[in-house]
Amino acid sequence: MATLTVWKFPDAAGADAATDTLRNLATQKLITIHDAATVSWPEGKKKPKTRQLQNLAGAGALGGAFWGMLFGLIFFVPLLGAAIGAASGALAGSLADVGIDDSFIKKVRDQVTPGTSALFVMSSDAVMDKVREAFTGQQPELIFTNLSDDQEQAIRDVFDETD
Repeated sequence: MATLTVWKFPDAAGADAATDTLRNLATQKLITIHDAATVSWPEGKKKPKTRQLQNLAGAGALGGAFWGMLFGLIFFVPLLGAAIGAASGALAGSLADVGIDDSFIKKVRDQVTPGTSALFVMSSDAVMDKVREAFTGQQPELIFTNLSDDQEQAIRDVFDETD
């Protein structure tokens, strides 16, 4: 089963640095990346910069339209070339069916602010101890996952050990 996680970084470059780490982990078959995207919001900018990580995306990639709509809903701007309009209501409804609801949108909007960045990852088959080691020093903060409460706590416990 694929898991959507959103990781916040304390600076605008953190998510981009984390993509290199993810790429290395995927190459070593320590995690399967189905799709990923970053949001980087440099201090002083009106809106964040987004990027779908097509070089990490697997065969089941969600596509630019999905990320564009999602980021448009979160940050109130159409991004990645997707138009926001009547389709955004349909997308919001379908996202709620998989656990991405208004509370998710609000949480990400409140936490990804100027001077920070975030990495959105759809993944599976993570070897957690190796993933934890790879992210040592990068200070990721898990702000969303569609895992069960017990699974989410296990991830938080693993990453809390890196502090």
